[in-house]
Amino acid sequence: MISVHRLIETLDDWMQPANFRDYAPNGLQVEGRSQVQRLALGVTASQAVIDAAIEWGADALLVHHGYFWKNESPCLTGMKGARVKALMAADLNLIGYHLPLDCHPEFGNNVRLLHHFGWTHCEPVAGTEGLLWRATLNTAQSPEAVAQHVSDRLDRQSLLIESAKGPKSVQHIIVCTGGAQDSIHQAAAHGADLYLSGEISERTTHEARELGVHYIAAGHHATERYGVQALGSKIAQAFELESQFFDDGNPA
Repeated sequence: MISVHRLIETLDDWMQPANFRDYAPNGLQVEGRSQVQRLALGVTASQAVIDAAIEWGADALLVHHGYFWKNESPCLTGMKGARVKALMAADLNLIGYHLPLDCHPEFGNNVRLLHHFGWTHCEPVAGTEGLLWRATLNTAQSPEAVAQHVSDRLDRQSLLIESAKGPKSVQHIIVCTGGAQDSIHQAAAHGADLYLSGEISERTTHEARELGVHYIAAGHHATERYGVQALGSKIAQAFELESQFFDDGNPA
């Protein structure tokens, strides 16, 4: 068991949220009970994940997508009000780390996703503060083969946009999980054969084709499942806590 104060102190020391200009507060977002033994994990603090954490008997819920986003109404009404009410009624702490969890060199969504694919020859792209990661494949593969491997490992169908200007074989892949499709320009500037993120916009297809970079949209939720599990596992081991990941199966 660990105090919430010590838990947040440790997480902040590992994640260094002060180094990021983020879109939401990092750390403790909703305060609950003072001691933590059971740590629930999730990608997003949705009602389904909150309910599952409460049923499991969690003392804290650690997520990548928490609350109180920039330009979001501060009013606790409607859906957000119901979520916060459930957290407070259960005395359940809500802890969120956004960009620090994307970029971390050990627990980050980017590096953990690359390892999940078996692409272990990887490193952060210089000048991007860990927001973009580069993987170099041992053997060049077709864009179709890479897309199929991604789909198989994530257990969901990915969307491949091929560029006629792009290479026929892919070896240099740049990744940024979540909703980072607009970083395709950075990926192209850094020499990517293929760029992978979670989402796709209407403009992304044209950008990929014209920039000469193949693009894979692999799912926002699907690409961000692994960082929070790695972080949760590490903190649970460090303080002998019980941890459990709850996946609400978001297809987006």
